[in-house]
Amino acid sequence: MNEPDDLVRRASLAIAASQGLQLPILFIEQVPAKLGATSPELLALAPDAKVYPKDTFSAFGDEAVSDAIAAYSPKRIILCGLETPVCVYQTALAALRANCRVSVLSDAISARRPADAQHCLTALRDQGAEVLPVETVFYALLETVQHPFFKAYTQLVKAHG
Repeated sequence: MNEPDDLVRRASLAIAASQGLQLPILFIEQVPAKLGATSPELLALAPDAKVYPKDTFSAFGDEAVSDAIAAYSPKRIILCGLETPVCVYQTALAALRANCRVSVLSDAISARRPADAQHCLTALRDQGAEVLPVETVFYALLETVQHPFFKAYTQLVKAHG
């Protein structure tokens, strides 16, 4: 993957911010026996989050994952991870079809071929997905410096900057 250390750092910020905002977190792994499991560093940030293996490209294509997502009745899905032109892209499209607002965290995704990823992100924008950096999405969720998590979030931003 392109710039794996940056991916883990920015995904760490997204996970820590989600934890602080008490957002549900699901770790979804593509054929982990062959491609590897989620980084232990990321799993440690959300120890209560469930991990779902899948062999479909879209997370919504796997019944267990789809059921787990549906259990939250999400209005918005925030995506980070890999691989942008395959799993991230197909999951985002499926979420849009399910009438969810989709935010793809542009600095917390990666791909083997960055040019392919850019084409897919453009296509996702055209379909109505937001493609924005981690900080932008979470500051939008906070809305104000009066939010109880604001100070803690700014410390996370500094730590994962």
